[in-house]
Parts: sequence; C-alpha cells; structure tokens
Amino acid sequence: MEIKIPEVGESILEALVANWLKDDGATVAKDEIICELETDKVNVELNAEASGILHIVVPVGETVPIGTVIATIEEGEVAEMAATEPAAEPPPAKPETEPTAASREQTSTAPVNPAARLKAEERGIDLDQVAGSGRQGRVILDDVLAHAEPTKPEQKTKGEPGDKQTSKGEPAVTVAADDGRPVSRQAMTPIRQRIAARLLQARQQTAMLTTFNEADMSWVKKLRVRHQENFTKRHGIKLGMMSFFVKASIEALKEYPAVNARIDGTDVVYQHYYDIGIAVGTDRGLVVPVLRNADQLTFAEIEQQIADLAAKANARKLTLADLEGGTFTITNGGIYGSLLSTPIINPPQCGVLGMHSIQDRPVVEDGEIVIRPIMNLALSYDHRLIDGREAVGFLKLIKEYIEDPSELFLEL
Repeated sequence: MEIKIPEVGESILEALVANWLKDDGATVAKDEIICELETDKVNVELNAEASGILHIVVPVGETVPIGTVIATIEEGEVAEMAATEPAAEPPPAKPETEPTAASREQTSTAPVNPAARLKAEERGIDLDQVAGSGRQGRVILDDVLAHAEPTKPEQKTKGEPGDKQTSKGEPAVTVAADDGRPVSRQAMTPIRQRIAARLLQARQQTAMLTTFNEADMSWVKKLRVRHQENFTKRHGIKLGMMSFFVKASIEALKEYPAVNARIDGTDVVYQHYYDIGIAVGTDRGLVVPVLRNADQLTFAEIEQQIADLAAKANARKLTLADLEGGTFTITNGGIYGSLLSTPIINPPQCGVLGMHSIQDRPVVEDGEIVIRPIMNLALSYDHRLIDGREAVGFLKLIKEYIEDPSELFLEL
C-alpha cells in the first residue's frame, strides 16, 4: 500500500515531511499516526491505512509535491509480524562521558521536529527557548523561523551596516543597492509565496469586477447595544457584526444563486448549500476557514464558530476540513481601519464580500441632513458568470437586510 502526500487545499502544492513517528521497517497498526507533514497553511498528521511493515521512501526534511509517494506499507497482521521478528539485542553500554551538544538537544524537554532541529542548529538557536505550536507542544519549523535571531555580526559581509528582522521568518540581509545606498533583502516565506501565486491566479484566470455600496449600520448597532448583555449571558459569546453579514449574505445568495455557483470547464455548477469562508489574518498570512452549512446556524453558533476558527488559525491548529471548499467568502478589512478596498476572489468561488470601517457621516433623510454610522461595502465577482445587474442587485439586497435586519430572525 502506498502512502502519498494528500490533497490539503486548493492553494497548497507541496508539503514538508517534518517527522516520521515510526522507523523504517517498523510494524504499524491501522489508523496509527505515522507521519507529520508541514504545509504553508496547516500541519497534517498521516495515519496508516493498513497494518503492516512501514518502508519509508522520502526522509525527514524533504519538501515534495502533493501526490508524491513518501512510504509504503507491506500489509499484514501486526501481531503475527511481531511474533516472527527476532528479539532485539540490548544496546551496548555507553561509556560515561560528557554528553555532546547533539545528545543534549535530543534530551530537550519539548519534542522537536527534525527539520526544526536542523534549522535551529544552523541559526544557533536554543530549542529550549522556542515555544512549540505543534501537537503536544512539538517545536515545528515555523516555530524556529518565527524565533529566528538576526544574522550574527561576524557573519556579515564587510561594510554592511547591519541586518534587520523585517518580519517573522528569514532575517533580512542588508546589502548595497546599485547606487550604493543600503537596502534589505529578505526571502519570501512559503505562505507568502503561495498567497502571491494565488492572488495572481485569481487576477489572471477570472474576469474580476467590483461593485460598491454603503450601508447604514444604525439598526445593527442598536440591536447589539440593546441585546448584548442578554445575548452574552445566554450564549456565552458576544454578538458581533459578522453574524449579521453572514445571515444577510446567505439570504442574498438564495435570491442570486449565480453568486454561490462556480465554473467547471464549460459548465456552471450551482451549489445548493452555503459554506461561507471567513478571511482571518494571522502572523503567517491570510487563511480562509469555512463555516459549513452556515444557513443552518443561529447567530450565536455563527459567532462561536468564527471565534473558534480564528483561535485555531492563530494557534496554527486549523485542519484540512476547516479550509477545504467554500462557496462564498466574506472579508472584513474594517478591523484594520480600511475604508474601501477591492477584495480578490478566492477561485473557484465567483464572489467575495468586503466589509469596511464604520464612520459617522452626514446623510440626507427626508430632506434633512443627519449623522449616521455608515459602512462601505464591496462585492468582487467573476464577470464570466455574474452580470452587473445581478452583482448590483445582490449587494443592494445585503444592504437592505443590514439596514433592516428584522427579516433575519435574530435569535436572542
């Protein structure tokens, strides 16, 4: 039986073999965890799909494409194999000598992936000082990169004024530009490379267009103030803005099914379910975990699931199931202070809604100028499938639900 690198998401093309939990030639039991993989978004544990003897093909530390065979299992009953294996001889007694640096590292209190250990050795990093984010506190490669120290002074090229750590990951190396002035050069992190490739793909392979509108947030703000205490006591979580937009988007998607569809070759696939992706910013980049069957969730369940997914994203605990699929995406640049933006579609989806900061602005109501809390809304859509009339109507319907959310059946 072949063990392959599994599909781990539409934007993930390769994975690092971070750790083998079983040795080459060892017996494994079905469903036993045998390998840990690291990708640019999630860490993955592979289970044995059958019992037998493990034969490792790809060693620890190698990055290979999705679908690569990294090991095989010679199928058989584990109990029978254990009975036929010769008894292992006791290891020879070791001389009582001063432990080497390598042996001291091996006795570190926290488990460490081999790839992380190699990188730590290259950087001279004390692994006991690195906080592990892997399973059972295991130190993974990303933990070492995040902890990486700037290049030591004696390793700099003569004449360099200094190196800077411009972001988490590889340190920036200060060099001279063509005109002699200093610049810092830093290698892209794997996840940033994936994000760049993904965004470029969205631009090149979709006919993306953006339409804008604005929503008066008065009623949403009043509802939150009026019912926040009761809602929090009853459900154990605060009532936020996102649940209103998830509910409003689902109702609008029901009216405009093309926005919830995708293109497959020359076919249009209309998806009669609503898996809503919620963009979450982390120190590693943007990830989009998905609310499954969001149309069946209450306001409280939406808020709770978003909080849980955000916590998992920041702790790097997202699973493949959290990221796969999605029929429509919502992103909130307003939490960073954005007033207006053009969000980029997440293929093969055909639409993404952008939320922004709320500002008090003068507006005209019944011939009078009044001050209202206004949010700019943006809908980017694939013009190959969605016409301008549909896009404008869809966004206008979201605006109407937000300005009068009584039809959203708020569960308080």
